[in-house]
Amino acid sequence: MNPILKNVLASFAGFVVMMVVNMVLVMFLGSIFPPPDGVDPSDMNSINNNLHRYTIFQLIMPFLAHAGGTLAGALTAAKIANSHKILIVMILAAVHFSGGAMMVSMLSNSPTWFNVLDLGFAYFPMAWLGYKLTK
Repeated sequence: MNPILKNVLASFAGFVVMMVVNMVLVMFLGSIFPPPDGVDPSDMNSINNNLHRYTIFQLIMPFLAHAGGTLAGALTAAKIANSHKILIVMILAAVHFSGGAMMVSMLSNSPTWFNVLDLGFAYFPMAWLGYKLTK
């Protein structure tokens, strides 16, 4: 297979796996640690206005979903890619990070420790780990 095409397919596969794993973990962990009563998880205003009611477990859940999705996507892309594997996984991490940064900007009431944990450890370090695990 053409190496460029293989890298493009690796990027696409990594992105799809990253998003699917992220959503599966959000749904699964959300059933274990549901939001507080009266909070609509599909409404950012509802979440933002009730963040003070969230327990640490409910706050850690999105971090685990973001980190797990990034790790799975990076593993997938690095396994499939022909070359430039670290570049591909870091681009995937940057795409996922941009979504996390948008989430943090929309949730102005989220605790600083959560923002640092999520933005600092769920994306680029997990992509690097996924890359390293394929060696």
